[in-house]
Amino acid sequence: MGPWPAPVPAEKEILVRVEATALNRADILQREGKYPPPPGESPILGLEMAGTVVETGKGVSKWRPGARVCGLLGGGGYAEYAVIHEDMALPFPGGLDAVQAAAIPEAFLTAFQSLHRLARLQPGELVLIHAGASGVGTAAIQLARAMGARAVATASAAKQAACLALGAEKAIDYRHEDFESALMDHTNGEGVDVIVDCIGAPYFQPNLNLLRTDGRLVLLAMMGGAKVDQFNLLPLLRKRLQITGSTLRNRSLEYKIALSRELFRFAWPLFETGRLKPVADSVFDWRDAADAHRYMEANRNVGKVVLRVG
Repeated sequence: MGPWPAPVPAEKEILVRVEATALNRADILQREGKYPPPPGESPILGLEMAGTVVETGKGVSKWRPGARVCGLLGGGGYAEYAVIHEDMALPFPGGLDAVQAAAIPEAFLTAFQSLHRLARLQPGELVLIHAGASGVGTAAIQLARAMGARAVATASAAKQAACLALGAEKAIDYRHEDFESALMDHTNGEGVDVIVDCIGAPYFQPNLNLLRTDGRLVLLAMMGGAKVDQFNLLPLLRKRLQITGSTLRNRSLEYKIALSRELFRFAWPLFETGRLKPVADSVFDWRDAADAHRYMEANRNVGKVVLRVG
């Protein structure tokens, strides 16, 4: 692609020297030409970053050069410099380095949006988190527990221990177990209150079957396919189920600012005490981004894959 000029911070934006960024499935899709960035966003890959403020745009009042921040981006994280609105930037939680801070924004904002804003998870409820060892999954397990709820997860056999260590009360090997039957046994036939799913089509009917009355399904991605050939609508009506599809990248700036503030108020004190922790599986040099992509595409990671920049 060749060199790009450093971005210039507009009004209310800050320029950050990127020290670390983290991979997301959206990066792979964008690389393949299947997920173009929203209008006006950088075409460079990278939806989050952590680094040091080096310049502030007009009207910025929250940050000064030298401050260390992390945050969600519409694009541009795989670069030496990135711009971000001052209200989207979040301080490093105390004691965390750039690699750990870069593993926070997308995973925790997506998980928090799913559980808090969309599913309205309540204390005592039981939530099923598919792909529990993914970046979003590892964040969601921890956040569910911090919200006073219980969590169960699907994960491959090699990743089950990680889910349990983060607070899941049960982990199901989706490759060799029927998660619907396993969870019905685990709950004595009651099922779950909330499901956060990134798999899509093959899980759709089992998800509906598993949800309790007034249950909520939050669909974040379709890694297993987008088309459901046929399914039984009866559980949807009989149990008054709610199905919400959601993305984060194409939300309005105002929405993302509000969500970032909500996560900061809830999660930052818990990061400070260690009750919440970013899960950084592995760190690659940014020059080895292709290797990092291959690593993620092989589903080898537990938590986030991070690129160290500079």
